[in-house]
Amino acid sequence: MTQKIQIGIVGLIAFFAFHGLFGQLQNTRPEGLKNVGLDQKLNSQVPMDLEFSDSTGRSVLLGDLFNERPVILTLVYYECPMLCTMVLNGTLKAIRTLEFTVGEDFDIVTVSIDPGETPGLAAEKKAQYLDSYRRESGSRGWYFLTGEEDQIRQLADSVGFRYEYNEETDQFAHASGIMVLTPQGRVARYFYGIDYSPRDLRLGLVEAASEKIASPVDQLLLFCYHYDPSTGKYRLAIFNLLRVAGVLTLIGIGWLIFYLVRKERREGAVAQT
Repeated sequence: MTQKIQIGIVGLIAFFAFHGLFGQLQNTRPEGLKNVGLDQKLNSQVPMDLEFSDSTGRSVLLGDLFNERPVILTLVYYECPMLCTMVLNGTLKAIRTLEFTVGEDFDIVTVSIDPGETPGLAAEKKAQYLDSYRRESGSRGWYFLTGEEDQIRQLADSVGFRYEYNEETDQFAHASGIMVLTPQGRVARYFYGIDYSPRDLRLGLVEAASEKIASPVDQLLLFCYHYDPSTGKYRLAIFNLLRVAGVLTLIGIGWLIFYLVRKERREGAVAQT
């Protein structure tokens, strides 16, 4: 048996062993987490006729919170002991570094997945985060909502947000991530985890707004980066970058030729005089 064949056999054994172990790990996933996750449903339409209560207790339709601006959707619950706070803190950290402003360039809709929570809790959470955001327009663009279970479930299902209530701990098991929606309420981008890249979030908002809030730099970045649905991040599009570099190189060569020709003509004119 040659060395190459031996290496191939070892590789196959390792491959199947890994996948067998991976399958076992999936099968041993805790029962309470088997139905928890965040499934991408890009371009899915959120139901705009869902009814919630805002932080003042006023009844609002989800569609009434959408206008010409893109929307960041966060599904959390206000008495969550850990993960939800980290998601909201990650969102706050990212938007505080953006030149875009909540209530002017984009909005945020935060919805509690716990139907037992009240507008009073939503008001406390809103005051806390608006105080940390420190921009006046935030009060008219960051909504903290509560609602009935069927309305919450419909919204969560439309964006692929799967969660479960655990009676023993009186807590919700849920995924961590945020979604960017278009002004029409369609899912444009997902960002996973609890720490969101300001650059990626900015590009996601620009794309969701059909580049209406884009600067020339944003448009160039969108050309050089592409969204990777598997990671929820923007990755460098090397071929587009090479195109940009090629164009810049041609411009540079053209300018150099122009400069040299002009210089030569000036020197010739001086010599004639």
